Amino acid sequence: MAVTIEKVSDPAGQYSTAYRIYALILLLLVYISNYADRQILGILTEAIKHEFGVSDSAMGLLGGFAFAIFYATLGVPIALLADRSNRRNIIAAATAIWSVMTAVCGLAGSFTQLLVARIGVGVGEAGGSPPAHSIIADLFPREQRATALAIYALGVPLGLVVGLFIGGSISQAYGWRMAFVALGAPGLLLALLVVFTLREPRRGQTDGVAPAAAPPLGTVVRFMWSQRSLRHAIAGATLTTLVGYAGVQWWPPFLMRSHGLSVVDVGLFLALVFGVASAFGTFMGGLLADRLSKRDAKWGSWVVTFAILGSFPFGIAVYLTGDSTLVFALIFIPAMASGLYLAPTFAMVQNLVGVGMRSVAAAILLFTINLIGMGLGPTLAGVLSDLLKPDYGADSLRYALLMVGFLNLWAALHYFLAGPKLAADYERARQA
Repeated sequence: MAVTIEKVSDPAGQYSTAYRIYALILLLLVYISNYADRQILGILTEAIKHEFGVSDSAMGLLGGFAFAIFYATLGVPIALLADRSNRRNIIAAATAIWSVMTAVCGLAGSFTQLLVARIGVGVGEAGGSPPAHSIIADLFPREQRATALAIYALGVPLGLVVGLFIGGSISQAYGWRMAFVALGAPGLLLALLVVFTLREPRRGQTDGVAPAAAPPLGTVVRFMWSQRSLRHAIAGATLTTLVGYAGVQWWPPFLMRSHGLSVVDVGLFLALVFGVASAFGTFMGGLLADRLSKRDAKWGSWVVTFAILGSFPFGIAVYLTGDSTLVFALIFIPAMASGLYLAPTFAMVQNLVGVGMRSVAAAILLFTINLIGMGLGPTLAGVLSDLLKPDYGADSLRYALLMVGFLNLWAALHYFLAGPKLAADYERARQA
């Protein structure tokens, strides 16, 4: 089923440059809140595990499937609504929900209550990114879209900084419960800013077309499946996300157990390294994808391939050394590469579907990478750690994370295979 389109006279859009920058920054702040509330669990894992007396497998479930299954599953119906209604209001409501539920995590009296509260965080966060991707695509033309989405994707490393450093510092001073409350509260202010200052852009305005109607879910799924480059991009993103989320959840405990660092030291170290390195990689991924794609479309995905392959030896070496100083020196390059895939992947999804499919397409991407990547990554690493503990003791996490890291080679292969098909698939999307 094709979506009928009509040409519009102002493909550059109707908003000033200043407003578009403001809107992008506001959405970035919302995404920082989203990611900080999601990933604060990593720095609090040891304290929560000690208080409730649970295993690594249970903590992996808390940070993995318990969150991801609701976050990923609800994202699709919310995105269907976003492609048919006001995206701004959906983002505002979602921000308020996940912020309140993050604060509620601090009130949990048992592991089960914390599990339920984290599910609530996942329910709220399901409505954040897909409508934001769609709004950004309607504010910035295709030749600027990967860069704009790279700036938005900075919410991942910056949210990680907030979650790890601020969350860790508050936890050290006031306990893990207060860390949840402190990180949840600012989201309510952001929700109000979205409601009162963000406008709903006209769909398709930066592409010079306007969709007659948003297609049904089945149509979007079939079209996405028909785009061979998109299949490879989503597969690659899922695999590298699995490796990344395993690291986000388990790096703080790994550094505490295998290198003897305190919670504050771990929070500061990871905030500095992942904040600077991953932010740089995230931005450069979008910038390089935009610039190199002008010469040859296949570089829209190949930038990710070569980033993963180039950083892989450093990532393996991190787990094989017992020298803490060397760990700090080696981790910069893998940390930089860990964020580089985000913007090119986000941009490919937005560019490889019709303008009336964008929220749903983003939700399908996030459904896949989060259900498998976020859901399986922390859980798999936690289970492997428990299985290896009888033989390796405190170093069981070291080798569990090492084993998970090899999946990045599979991810690189998918991004490489996507490249040669991008040009033809972009044209199919324009004729959708």
